[in-house]
Amino acid sequence: MEMKIELGQLYDIDEVETLYNDLNDALDSHINYPGWMKGVYPVREDAQKGIQDKSLFVARLGSEIVGSIILSHEPEQGYDTVKWLCNADYLEVFVIRTLVVHPLYAKQGIGQKLMLFAEEQAHSCKMKSIRLDVFVKNMPAISLYEQCGYHYLATIDEGLSQYGLDWFRVYEKLC
Repeated sequence: MEMKIELGQLYDIDEVETLYNDLNDALDSHINYPGWMKGVYPVREDAQKGIQDKSLFVARLGSEIVGSIILSHEPEQGYDTVKWLCNADYLEVFVIRTLVVHPLYAKQGIGQKLMLFAEEQAHSCKMKSIRLDVFVKNMPAISLYEQCGYHYLATIDEGLSQYGLDWFRVYEKLC
């Protein structure tokens, strides 16, 4: 079955929320590389905002949502301290947020396909770059981003130390 990636719709909210909760439950029972917490991040409101902003995309196998990604134009706290590869207004930049793959579909290339989709969207929307951040202990995601050609630029504080998330690596890829 071929995977299809499309803009998230209001009718996807419940299924995306279930995806987030299933992933957080799996992270709680294994190594929680991203440091995400059920009820804190990601949550239903993140999906609702992404659908409202037309920035949430869902990956489907058949009718089932197996992953999602948010392509935003909003920088995270601390991004203003980074020397980026290109000087661009955030309307010309995608910020990848909340790249999620359902735990039942992990290690099947879905994350990589979502990253490729982000690049295709960036090119079709004439973005200058794609930026992202990742918790310093999230080695699987760091490996994925580096394999996809993203350039490590700095380690920053995003103000999330109350959750045990002190430092984030930031990456950029020019379009």
